[in-house]
Parts: sequence; structure tokens; C-alpha cells
Amino acid sequence: MATLLSVNVGIPKDVSWQGRTVHTGAWKSPVHGPRMVRRLNIDGDGQGDLAGHGGEIRAVLVYQVQSYQYWQKQLGRDDLTFGIFGENFTVDGMPDDDVCIGDRYRIGEAEFEVTQPRVTCYRVGMRLGEPAMASLLVAHHRPGFYLRVVGEGPVQAGDEITLTRKGPEELSVADTDALLYLPDRDPAKLRKALNIPALSPGWQQSFRELAAAQQPKQEPGWPGELTSAQQPREEPGWPGFKTMRVARTVPETPTVSSIYLDTTDNTPLPEARPGQYLSIRLAIGDAAPAVRSYSLSSAPTAGTYRISVKHESHGKVSSYIHATLHPGDLVDIASPRGTFVLEEGTRPIVLISAGIGATPVLAMLHQLAATRDQRPVWWIHIAHDRAHHAFADETHALLAQLPNAHEYICYTAETAPHLDEPHITQGRPTAQSLAAMGIPTDADAYLCGPPAFMDDLGGYLRDHGLRPERIHREQFSALPAINPGVSPTAAVRPHQPPHPPGTGPLITFARSGITTPWSPAHASLLDLAEACDIPTRWSCRTGVCHTCITHLVAGDITYSIQPLEPPEAGTILVCCSKPTTEVVLDL
Repeated sequence: MATLLSVNVGIPKDVSWQGRTVHTGAWKSPVHGPRMVRRLNIDGDGQGDLAGHGGEIRAVLVYQVQSYQYWQKQLGRDDLTFGIFGENFTVDGMPDDDVCIGDRYRIGEAEFEVTQPRVTCYRVGMRLGEPAMASLLVAHHRPGFYLRVVGEGPVQAGDEITLTRKGPEELSVADTDALLYLPDRDPAKLRKALNIPALSPGWQQSFRELAAAQQPKQEPGWPGELTSAQQPREEPGWPGFKTMRVARTVPETPTVSSIYLDTTDNTPLPEARPGQYLSIRLAIGDAAPAVRSYSLSSAPTAGTYRISVKHESHGKVSSYIHATLHPGDLVDIASPRGTFVLEEGTRPIVLISAGIGATPVLAMLHQLAATRDQRPVWWIHIAHDRAHHAFADETHALLAQLPNAHEYICYTAETAPHLDEPHITQGRPTAQSLAAMGIPTDADAYLCGPPAFMDDLGGYLRDHGLRPERIHREQFSALPAINPGVSPTAAVRPHQPPHPPGTGPLITFARSGITTPWSPAHASLLDLAEACDIPTRWSCRTGVCHTCITHLVAGDITYSIQPLEPPEAGTILVCCSKPTTEVVLDL
């Protein structure tokens, strides 16, 4: 008979960790006597990061005394007191390989439903003083699980735990956890997971994405089956950098120039996907080579690659490109990459850009015009005035080739010429003006420009009725950070690490414009990025969750903690990797 051994609660608090402050409710302690369990949590309990923990679906976390005994042996620990794994209920007789998603239990006077395994989170390792704990919980199939409160009521240590209903597919917590985080997934179990209403929405979405990435199955019609036209494409290109020649340069505006690139041996260039970018490496003076990334602005099938670069007044690389780069010069180029790409389909297309942000969506427009795409297309671009409106004639001509195109140009200068043309207006787009353009709510939108611009326009589109997952964004700087639970601090411009420089291979963070030698004082490439105040993305920090996945532009790495599932080719997990050669990261 299963039994509730301990009820553990804790109010979130600020904890110092690796020079940061983490707001966390991972510190739980046993309580005596009955405690009321409510829809969102237990009286006296709370969660510090509601994005990953807590809420109605994750109101109560459960861990088993059998796993306590297991970890005592594995870790050689005799100090594992109830609540140290962050759980609310310490139980006897509910192993992860027996309890199933959707099972319902009565404990005391309350009723519960199993919704998902524990989230892989660095804070359990932080609480135990075992940094690899998030990975170990998954690898050893002992994650624990969350409960939804079906019926509120008091519970206390010693209460019997009674199974009142089995989940519809009898998919265990351990199998569900492995299905998300471990390789060699069983398609039949994926199908089961997608048929469990009690499974949390976040895990359902993850499993839908995994199903969509599967190859076609023998059984027709199962969720996520792909047709041959939908199969994932291999990325074109070459490893690392190759030498290419500047074929010509063309001024587009007083501040924007296009650079056309050819191979040095006249071999064909691999076709890029519309919206992807190139990374260019330039030796400027005596400093370490600088790497920057620029979107391709030409048709994907063009015989040359074209990038278009805005001259920034304090930009070392853009200044060099505008002033020094000439036809015939040789440059190092990494092959096209990036996931901000035009998707196939039948839905209407909205291409929105500001300034030099036009480049990736211009490549998409080239693709649409080349195929005479039948989908309705909205082209919305914001520029200062006609003189600074790059590709104005080019885009106008491309739109004329499409059967159902709509062009809207907004000039922000107080006195802007060419306002007599019907598709040009003065001022910035507003929610009202965007709604008046007649954009269908089932459209796919692609935005590129300054972050604030994309925030505003993305919000207008959502308010207009577009689904958030159909609003795609590209930005040239580092991506917004994902550091769950870490208290925010004032933004700092990326810089060299504060300690004496290392003597190892050069590490380049291409989006952030930082190149610095590697030092073994850093635990990982993620650790080095954080030392440079480069915005980073992570959650488990142990190679499980893949939040930190990053494109490896060039170089080789090794893993200090082997990921439970290797990332896709051309990417690495920076949370547990170290360089073995010079490395260039899209970070």
C-alpha cells in the first residue's frame, strides 16, 4: 500500500549562486499535522519560477523514498532529508516506472491527477550541491512527477494513497520522461503520449514537435506523419569557413552596400534557404580575425551570394567592408545557416521589416516571385525616407510579379518625398493601420528589424488575431536570454572576460562580436559566454533540455558531460562543451 511519508513546503527565497541571485522555492522542509492542498499549491508553499514550476498543472511535486535510498548509494550521501529534491510529497510505493500519466489518486481528503514528469532544472542540483543532478535524474529514470489537484482537501504524513483511476494509455512517468529527453524514441509511445488528455500542454506540444520530425511510418494517419515534400532538408554548404571572392560591390543607399560573392574555382554554390545568413571572417589590422553574420539578400538560386551591409558609424567590420573591400578580394565565408526561413504551405504571407532588416525577407520575396507563388503576400517596410530606402525599386518589381501582392511603405522622416505614391505613407505602423491592411488572421508573418520594432509589430499582429507560433522573428544581435529563476540585472554590453586572457584556442561569439582566447578556468563555453556578459539560454546546464543549443559555425568541441541525446549536426550544447580547436559560435 502506498503511503504519504512527508509533506514538505517552502516559500520562495533569494539564493546566491555563481555570482547571481536565484529566486527559488526549491528549499522545502517537512511539516507536521494536516495541510490544506489547494488548486495551485499547498498552504505555506510556493514556487519561484512559475514558467517552469507550479501553476494548476504542476501544483504538487512528488518524489519516492525508494529513489532517496537509490541516490544515497549512488552519491555516497547520508544527509538526504525529505524535501531536499524539492518535492512536496515524499511517498512510499509510487515508483516512476509504475505511476502513469493520467493516473488519479486520493490522498487524505484530496484527489490528484498525474500530469507530467519533473522539469529538468539546474535548481535541483543547486539544492543538493550536485551540479549534474538534472542529468542524473533523467539518465537513471528517477525524475519524480507533478500532480494536478482535482479535489482540494487536507493531507498529512501517514495518509494512505489510493489509486482511483488509471491513465488512458498507461504510459509511465519514467517512459514519458525518457520519451522527451532520451534518444531512440518509440513511435508507438509517442502516439500514446499524444492521446493522454491529462498530460500538460507544454509536454503535449513537445511531443507534437517530436512526432512531426519523425520519418513517415508504415501506419498512415498517425499524428505528425510527414509527406515526402515535408521531410527535413539537409543544410547546404561546407564545414567551417571557405575562401570566396568578392565579385562586385553595389551601393544601395548612402549607408548600405551589397557585396556579391563567388567561389574561387567557379564551382556551383549550394542553394540557401530564403531567410538564411552567412558568416564572414575578416582580418582587420593586427587584431584577431573578426566574424560577423549577414543575411543573404538575393534569390536562393542565384549563381552568387549577396549580402547587404549597413555602415554603422562605430562598426569595425561594417566600416572595413564599406571602405576597404573591393572586387577581387578574398574573404572567409561560412556556409548558409539559420532557421528564420520561408516555410512551404498555402497560408498568406506577411513580410515586415525596418531598415536593413529587409535583407532576409527580401530573399523570401525573391523566392516567392521566382516561383510565381499563388499565396497572398503583404510587404510592409519602414525606412527613414526614399534616399535611405534600400531595395525600393527591386522589391516593387518583385511584388509586381506576384498575382496577389500588397505593398505598404512607411517613411518616418517628418518631411519625406514620394508620398504621392499610394503605397507610401508617413509615420510608423500602428495597430489600427496594420488592421486596415486586411491581413488575414491565418497568415504566417516574418519580422526583421530592431527588437523594439519587432516587439511592437508582433504585438499588433497577435492582437489582430495571428497565432503567436506563426509570427517568426529574426534579429542580428544575440538572442534574448533564457536564465530561469535568475533575478534580472541591468543589461551590460558584451565584453572581454574580466580575468587575464587564456592561452587556448580563440573563441568567437559571432552575434555578439567578441573573440577571446579559451581558458581552462571556464567550466564550459556557456561559462565563458556568461563571463563576457553575452546573453545566454539554458535551463538544466547538464546536457538534457537542449535549451542552450547553438549553431557551431566553425571548429570542434568535446563534451565534459556527455549529452543524453546528441544535438543535431552543426549544433552543440554550450552548457557542457569545451573547445578542442578555434571555435566560432552563433551566439
